[in-house]
Amino acid sequence: MPVSKYFLGVDVGSVSTNIVLLYEDGTIAQTMYLRTQGRPMQTIQEGMRELRACIGSAAEIKGVGTTGSARQLAATLLGADVVKNEITAHAVAASRMNAKVQTILEIGGQDSKIIILRNGVVVDFAMNTVCAAGTGSFLDQQASRLGIPIEEFGVLALKAQHPVRIAGRCSVFAESDMIHKQQLGHPLQDIIAGLCQAMVRNYLNNVGKNKEILGPVFFQGGVAANPGIRQAFEEELGQEVIVPEHFSVMGALGAAFLAQERFLNKKSPTTNFRGLKMAESHFKARSFDCKGCSNHCEVVEIRQEDKVLTRWGDRCGKWSVADVEPIEIAEVRDQQNLASGSHK
Repeated sequence: MPVSKYFLGVDVGSVSTNIVLLYEDGTIAQTMYLRTQGRPMQTIQEGMRELRACIGSAAEIKGVGTTGSARQLAATLLGADVVKNEITAHAVAASRMNAKVQTILEIGGQDSKIIILRNGVVVDFAMNTVCAAGTGSFLDQQASRLGIPIEEFGVLALKAQHPVRIAGRCSVFAESDMIHKQQLGHPLQDIIAGLCQAMVRNYLNNVGKNKEILGPVFFQGGVAANPGIRQAFEEELGQEVIVPEHFSVMGALGAAFLAQERFLNKKSPTTNFRGLKMAESHFKARSFDCKGCSNHCEVVEIRQEDKVLTRWGDRCGKWSVADVEPIEIAEVRDQQNLASGSHK
């Protein structure tokens, strides 16, 4: 029986870790959505265990791509072949779904972004700043405060007859405005619809400011599951907003497509993937302050068992190499150099 062959994409964010497995022909074999819960290394390993249970340990992964805020960490643990930022990954996935897409609206749990494409090329983009009013976490908080499951939030918004006006420029002001509207006796569905509209206005006035939003428009990220937000976007933009089938894992899908492209563009491609057995390895992260100079860089080290895989965080490149000596030896050497007045 022939061994199944795949390409793997992993998107590790602050809220979720998304995994996509592609067949060789580019069709989707498997998707996974896991809560990161502040434990990215353990969540990645959990994902690999679940993947192995689905496809078997004999399956061959021909290429791996990573993206997301923890893409470098994921690449180190998995042995990724391609490491790309979220802008590139989302754009690649959307373009594969619809080659004519010109605008991507992406809202996740902790961040949001807009990507402008023309003829399949990213020409502009923007991301949210420090405010959380335009992200999924804000909706989660308000749903919890109102005692409504987040899955029902958008459905209730669609039932609104007269959405109330809520200040959406700040999450604190929006919440106090919602409470005020409740005290005035406005129906719950009108308040929820008003909140969806406020969130969309916040997004367009900040993330989408001065952007030419042309169709087709794709709406991606976890918040795209909320029909109330989608409707609010369509009302504000005056055009259809498309939610692709795999909207919640588009970053991971783009990373998998990029891994596939790398494989196809090389004559004798090999993968750096550590194998699904990495789920059973013991990985450990630790950090230390380098005392080699006045910068006092905070350096992060990743180990597999007793082997140092990589380090990052230094400004001068002293520690950012794959083949490195143990920290304990290096710290002793630094102390000896400082004591003798010798600086390397």
